[in-house]
Amino acid sequence: MSSMDSPMTVVEEDTCWGYLDTAEVGRLATSADNRPQIFPVNYVVDGLSVVFRTAPGTKLDEMVRNSAVAFEADGWSEQGGWSVVIRGTAEVITSPEELALCEKMPLRPWVPTVKKTWVRVQASSISGRTFAFGPEPTE
Repeated sequence: MSSMDSPMTVVEEDTCWGYLDTAEVGRLATSADNRPQIFPVNYVVDGLSVVFRTAPGTKLDEMVRNSAVAFEADGWSEQGGWSVVIRGTAEVITSPEELALCEKMPLRPWVPTVKKTWVRVQASSISGRTFAFGPEPTE
């Protein structure tokens, strides 16, 4: 199989952001006590970052201690899929002007809990791949 026939394709940065903008759920990866932790979050793309809401607890505590995070989202259909990973920094949004803009974002908690803390994951790098589904190759 030549590289032209590969079922996996690396995508450009702009395309990665476009894919992220089509999904609603991603996974935030951080480290707690030298152990990896992954949290599902619903999010929105805002410029070259993703924004989500959270409540006090493990996720927020760990981001305050260690702001280096990864964020991953993906999507798929019967024909194929995509996966995008951001590596960057998580920061709690505190600016009144930014918080006012966040309140206008189409982002509401899924479960009936109070999530008043807005967090931005600013990308230092982004990478993505698309995958074409199909039968297993034969020899």
